[in-house]
Amino acid sequence: MLVGTLFPSFIKSTRPHLMSKETNGRRETPRGNHSTKNKKGDTPSPTTTVSVHLHPHRRRRSPPTTDRRPTSAMAMAYKMATEGMNVKEECQRWFMEMKWKKVHRFVVYKIDERSRAVLVDKVGGPGEGYEELVAALPTDDCRYAVFDFDFVTVDNCQKSKIFFIAWSPTASRIRAKILYATSKQGLRRVLDGVHYEVQATDSSEMGYDVIRGRAQ
Repeated sequence: MLVGTLFPSFIKSTRPHLMSKETNGRRETPRGNHSTKNKKGDTPSPTTTVSVHLHPHRRRRSPPTTDRRPTSAMAMAYKMATEGMNVKEECQRWFMEMKWKKVHRFVVYKIDERSRAVLVDKVGGPGEGYEELVAALPTDDCRYAVFDFDFVTVDNCQKSKIFFIAWSPTASRIRAKILYATSKQGLRRVLDGVHYEVQATDSSEMGYDVIRGRAQ
């Protein structure tokens, strides 16, 4: 009986928060979220609940890779160039007539993408000169051209030089630029007798003074 009497008093004096309280005659039971005093006994520290969030394993994504494959237009131009262009017989025939017979001043060539062949686009007559050649070159497409340039040297000698012109204007398509650049040697092999080659993207790069300066 003594123990039963003293034990509640001991609990009440040492652990008052475990005992029920009387508030205005009403019995109040302490709740789970209660405040307790710290060791110094001056500041109550509320009971906190710490929750740990476990993230599921995430698959590591590899960085995106840049597609280095050429576009369809560039791929087609490369395929046509590697398979080889068919240079028509007329290309060499008109060139030889210009070279030996002097019946033409220039010949302009173009590539027909459907037939995959190099064709003659325009032939300049004996009365046509360099200005007519420049006018025959389109501003938005590539061409090849050969020009028989007659001039007089400083020693007053009449001479003639044949120029091969690779015309690739800035406004032309990328596919055409690639196609003409990679197919040029196929045409050059059948044009025996070319002295100089000029590559131009506008008329200033193949002006008359440029041609004359190269010839002399």
